[in-house]
Amino acid sequence: MSKRSFRDYTLSEDIVRALESLGYEEPTDVQSQVIPIALTKQDLAVKSQTGSGKTAAFGIPICEMVGWEENRPQALILTPTRELADQVKQDITNIGRFKRIKAVALYGKQPFAKQQLELNQKCHVVVGTPGRVMDHIKRGTLDLERLEFLVIDEADEMLRMGFIDQVEAIIDELPEDRITLLFSATLPKDVEKLCHQYMKNPIDIEIQTAVTTADQIEHSLFMVKEEHKFKLLKNVIIVENPDSCMIFCRTQEHVDEVCEQLERADYTCDKIHGGMMQDDRFKVMNAFKRGEFRYLVATDVAARGIDVDNITHVINYDLPMEKASYVHRTGRTGRAGKTGKAISLVTPHEERFLADIQGYIGFEIPQREAPSAEEVDLAREAFEAKMQTQPELKADRNEQLNKGILKLYFNGGKKKKLRAVDFVGTLAKIEGVTVEDIGIITIQDNVTYVDILNGKGPLVLRTMKNTTIKGKQLKVHEAFK
Repeated sequence: MSKRSFRDYTLSEDIVRALESLGYEEPTDVQSQVIPIALTKQDLAVKSQTGSGKTAAFGIPICEMVGWEENRPQALILTPTRELADQVKQDITNIGRFKRIKAVALYGKQPFAKQQLELNQKCHVVVGTPGRVMDHIKRGTLDLERLEFLVIDEADEMLRMGFIDQVEAIIDELPEDRITLLFSATLPKDVEKLCHQYMKNPIDIEIQTAVTTADQIEHSLFMVKEEHKFKLLKNVIIVENPDSCMIFCRTQEHVDEVCEQLERADYTCDKIHGGMMQDDRFKVMNAFKRGEFRYLVATDVAARGIDVDNITHVINYDLPMEKASYVHRTGRTGRAGKTGKAISLVTPHEERFLADIQGYIGFEIPQREAPSAEEVDLAREAFEAKMQTQPELKADRNEQLNKGILKLYFNGGKKKKLRAVDFVGTLAKIEGVTVEDIGIITIQDNVTYVDILNGKGPLVLRTMKNTTIKGKQLKVHEAFK
């Protein structure tokens, strides 16, 4: 049987080239089912577990269908968390890199004015959390007139977090003549109601995945008294000796305590929870993605939609009280066809939560005996050797894509009446440079940033030092990172 390929779809060369640079080899199940239908502009309701590749499933057709020439937003993607909004924005930017698709992320705890400035520039796709998106709509800073596509990502999580009313309020403000794509790991009644009320004869797609079964993830649990829990955690970690591990706690206080205790024991670890500044959360998440440390202690803020390659183990230090959270937490491992382990430490008073979880996932989680002192001693040498070894840093997925891209700074923008077309027209006249070599253009009041693709940056930089744009000689240099 021949392999599926992204070239099987009616995608432009700009999109296919970006996918190849990003290392997308063949479509996942959700991508192969969603992309061709989405490209025909039909509403879709997709039930698909986390880790199935659904961001690209909607990101690819959206990048294909939006028009670069239109300055105003054509697609709105709603996500439940800031981390997911930022990640989806990056994915859209990468997929649409050679088509010069500009994406903006809107979420709380970030300056409103800075987001407003971005929205005032050319902007094709807006990704945001419901609260901040609604704020921009109410203040008139998000132009919805040309909006053609709405994506509701992680719809069941929106419901769980109490965002469904805000999502409905946003939908009421959107043009009725639009395409709506809804993605959800589960389809509770309220989410189904959303589909029927706001979508036009949606096509239902259900992706059968094995993220909750023992096919991809080996599930197990230990029964333990609360006072012995941390000692058991350390022993389990020594015996399991993970390459990369997420440890989930129910509260911010527990995250702080567990991370502090692990640091005192010289584990390479960090933490993430909702009480941290947003920039700090991003820094920790990005460092974990790169593999700078092996253990991330987290609340459920990091359980949903965050794509980190090769997490070998998920440990529930505290069992989640909500059964769906178990699936989302354990779904951090065993992703993209790989295998992983999900281990839970269960105290006697958590047994009622355990029963709910087992009923929800449809199988009994095997119980294990705590590692003996002998087992721990036998495993200690290998564990300590790994702890002394610097984890191998992972290449950023878009590193290959960004090779050959040079971002240039020009000291002129809107106040000098400069438009994107002025830059494109001038740069494309340089011998050896074509429109295809010009990437995303960001025009601010007094400065402009232009991505030059395909290794042509040095040539453009040299030439533009003695070339005018719209009769104006601008200073130009490589933009600071």
